[in-house]
Amino acid sequence: MAVTTGEVQRVSVETDEIPQTVVNGVLAAEQDGFYDDPGIDIMGIGRAIAFGGSAGGGSTITQQMARNYYTNELSSEQTYSRKIREIFIAIKLDQDLDKDEILTMYLNTIYFGRGASGIEMAAERYFDKELDELDDAEGAFLGLIIQQPSKFENVQEGDDFWYTYLTEERWPYMQRQLARMHEDSGGERGLSEDQAMALEIPTRVEYNPEGEIAQEEGEDSEDTAKYGYVRQAVTSEVLRRYENVDEQVLAIGGYRVETSLNSQLMDAASRAFEELPPVSGFEQEELMEGLTAIDPATGQIVAFHGGDDVVTDTDNSLIHRTQAGSSYKPYVLATALSQNIGLRTQLDGSNAREFPGLVSPVSNSDNADHNPTDLIDSTANSINTSYVDLATRVDSLDSIDEMAVNLGVGEEQVTSSARGPLIALGTHAVSALDQASAYATFANGGDHFPAHMVTAVYDGEGNLLEPNDLDEIESGDPVISDGVAADATYAMRQVVEAGGGDAARLSDGRPVAGKTGTSSSAVSAWFVGYTPNLTAAVGLSRSTAEPLAFESVGNSAVFGGSTSALVWKAFMEEAVGILELPPDDFPPPQYVGEEMNFAPTPTASEEPSEDPSESPSEDPSESPSDDDLCDPNNQGNGNGNGLPGCDDDGECDPRFDLNCEIPSGPPGPSDECGRFDLDCQEPEPTTDPTDDDTGTGNERNRQGVGNALVRPSRED
Repeated sequence: MAVTTGEVQRVSVETDEIPQTVVNGVLAAEQDGFYDDPGIDIMGIGRAIAFGGSAGGGSTITQQMARNYYTNELSSEQTYSRKIREIFIAIKLDQDLDKDEILTMYLNTIYFGRGASGIEMAAERYFDKELDELDDAEGAFLGLIIQQPSKFENVQEGDDFWYTYLTEERWPYMQRQLARMHEDSGGERGLSEDQAMALEIPTRVEYNPEGEIAQEEGEDSEDTAKYGYVRQAVTSEVLRRYENVDEQVLAIGGYRVETSLNSQLMDAASRAFEELPPVSGFEQEELMEGLTAIDPATGQIVAFHGGDDVVTDTDNSLIHRTQAGSSYKPYVLATALSQNIGLRTQLDGSNAREFPGLVSPVSNSDNADHNPTDLIDSTANSINTSYVDLATRVDSLDSIDEMAVNLGVGEEQVTSSARGPLIALGTHAVSALDQASAYATFANGGDHFPAHMVTAVYDGEGNLLEPNDLDEIESGDPVISDGVAADATYAMRQVVEAGGGDAARLSDGRPVAGKTGTSSSAVSAWFVGYTPNLTAAVGLSRSTAEPLAFESVGNSAVFGGSTSALVWKAFMEEAVGILELPPDDFPPPQYVGEEMNFAPTPTASEEPSEDPSESPSEDPSESPSDDDLCDPNNQGNGNGNGLPGCDDDGECDPRFDLNCEIPSGPPGPSDECGRFDLDCQEPEPTTDPTDDDTGTGNERNRQGVGNALVRPSRED
């Protein structure tokens, strides 16, 4: 599939047709001293010289206009020379044209999102008004979205990070700027402080993007939702990976972007969710259906399921995130194997085990003892206690999260919950993209290729542009040894062949490795699996972060193996046929590391019970008692796997005890927000939330990240 840009609608206007309401909004957002400042940013010139053009500059309206007006002439040049030429063009424009002419040209060429190039079309697309009908709030809104139009073209209450950013950062900034400009200009421009502070974000008309997709011959052209999600994802990735391209240039420059997405696989990803019965007890629209498929040999994303409505639904696969549950256990396994702890190492899998730093015992999903158990059986049967034990025996908990990130999980995801022993049970929230990318590294023998869908970008003149990460995309990164990858894969094969993931077995008998995952109360359900030549991750959750339930599959029966594995199999059955994948086998296990024994040794006086109990209690307690809780406000985690707390001796660990005083010293990067304030945002986003973006702010509440401490895996 390929995406083309530049097909925007524009209606040019004259200077006297632009109302002061728009001038105020644009200048307040972009350059409040436009009429007095020179046409170039002197500091920007310094940065261009010092950093070869990569540090930006170009912040004046005149420089922006030069870049947009001469986009095809400048876009193919190297960063340094392009920046210098842009500066000289801006100087020439500032000498030859008056300020009103420059501002008019700028407003006629700037891209505002919604397929609208120029202020006249923006007035129509956002407010269904003529330009001269825009009021102060509408003019202000159009001004503030200029730098990131694709992020604000559909932003609405209940959306992800960008709505919070709009309401709590950008709009208050606009109000302050309008008031300051009014004071600095002696009332000629801007609004009085009372008027500015009274402005409310205006209501926009509905927008239904169709996606500007150049389709392959014979491809279905009806699914506008699919193409809308593709357009969003492609735009985000190009802006992140190509430093010479900004959103304005991409929108109007007539670019062609080639992708690795397979249209047939995209449709198969959508059909796969038909394997699920209708939801029970909540609206179908709340169900978040994440599926991402990746070629492990290249990191290329071949398919993903965005959702049903690109206007109202966060991308279910690339952005939305939910707790990993026990699908996080392979990252613990890879860490242990890399630190010389072999597959046959014996661990204590006893039920209801207590661990230092946890105020309640950790329980197994079957409430049964598995003692002793090795890493193979612990993975196949998803034994919680032995995996928490394993997490405490590696070099550090940090090393587990570092492993997850190196394998392919987004770095921001491993900060979505407190770092304690229960990360082994998947308290961190991840996206389907994170999971598919990380498991692809296992499938590829330990070499990680960054997940990406953009394979080539051509500018309006047909020049092929080079991405920032070309070397990494071409050569990959050896994250774990082939022996560690083979052993982890062998353990995960047992999940499908003899464990809770048997529903993912493929009809043709080709080998499959993978892992199930279910958070407490079935707030999320996962199956992430792979063959030697294709990896796919399926994650189910609700936009409200509440428990899942389906007709004929009640909440207590919802596990990754009973839901997500069915979707995974349906997709992969189609995928192996569409891609004509050979039935390759995995390499055999190498049994790296040592066979250690961490299981308890029975004493000579211990006698086996004559009537051992083989069945769990009919009514196992899922919540710790109040006496177990060091903090009376701590509500527990809902499955008996206690939260970190403080010690009886009065000492406390600030990582685990929310009442513990933070030690003095230099503040960390998140101290301003508080240690566990998961809804807190930095003043300015530094990356697109699609990369990582992805799922912060309000989206965290919708995805259950705020409950990350209290919902470890109940596991299947």
